[in-house]
Amino acid sequence: MTIKEVTALVEKIAPLHYAEDFDNVGLLVGNPLEKVSGILVTLDTLEETVDEAISKNCNLIMSFHPIIFKGLKKLNGNGYVERTVLKAIKNNIAIYATHTALDNSKVGVSGKICEVLGIQNPKVLLPKTGIIKKLITYVPESNADEVRNTLFNAGAGAIGNYDACSFNASGIGTYKGNELANPTIGKRGLLHKESEICIQMVFESKDENNILKTLFENHPYEEVAYEVITTSNVHQNIGMGMIGNMTKPMDELNFLKFLKNTFNTGCVKHSQLLNKKIKKVAVLGGSGSFAIKNAIAQKADAYISADFKYHDFFLAEEKILLVDVGHYESEQFTKNLLVEYLTKKITSFAIVLSEKSTNPIYYL
Repeated sequence: MTIKEVTALVEKIAPLHYAEDFDNVGLLVGNPLEKVSGILVTLDTLEETVDEAISKNCNLIMSFHPIIFKGLKKLNGNGYVERTVLKAIKNNIAIYATHTALDNSKVGVSGKICEVLGIQNPKVLLPKTGIIKKLITYVPESNADEVRNTLFNAGAGAIGNYDACSFNASGIGTYKGNELANPTIGKRGLLHKESEICIQMVFESKDENNILKTLFENHPYEEVAYEVITTSNVHQNIGMGMIGNMTKPMDELNFLKFLKNTFNTGCVKHSQLLNKKIKKVAVLGGSGSFAIKNAIAQKADAYISADFKYHDFFLAEEKILLVDVGHYESEQFTKNLLVEYLTKKITSFAIVLSEKSTNPIYYL
């Protein structure tokens, strides 16, 4: 398999358009047409990670965090980022990063945390906006069913647990072609009136090119009248964090001890204990202080994330138990997620879980 074929599999669960605008995801180093000898899956890519890939005959590093985050103007080996990239290039090792593309996936980082903690029926905590678009087009009545169905097959009209969703309204379309026109219906130079169906359907932004290509190939008119609008609707299955219920309620201290053991962390920071049972739990891998208010609004008893600052803990306001388990610790299961997924999809070469801990934080 080529690198491009492997990354296409990963992008089925973490499409690159899921990523946040500030992020740098995808193939950061390497030729997408290169044949893959093996894949090393890691949370971070460091020099020692490249060394591990070399020793295990892996020429593709599948990393969660991107080693190249901000722009590189020089590659002189100054700093760990430049040294890592240079070593990867020198040894013909590709580096791919998923980061917030996988963060925003329902089966991604936070979904894996829910699985590990036994959280039942999790839903997205902070659904993503700006990812749902709407297509509006006008088709002669006699062609409406055919065009509509081809658009459905291309991915349009899917909403949550439903597909083949559309709204249709009939009306009269008018047009007059000039001397260069070649109208399918009517004659050039003459005003034509046609009974048409206005078809409206939503779609994910990732499918836009394919849907428009399908529309142009199947619409009978020489000039296709259409509009594409980006909506402010949220996507219920795409977004940051998850929220669901523990199998059984736990008292706060036992819950915190459970988290400390499960995340294997040297320290669990938390807000004031509220002397109540923990049942409904929100989680978000990585830096998640921005979603504290969302967890409170959705009546979570506890919110597990990382990188809470001093003043973030005041936001609990005796409404929720905030728990900071550490950045690396909250995302550590991501490696297992990717290895499990790729192992099911690929059998022709090794999928290796990195043995190296890249956590830069130590506890006394």
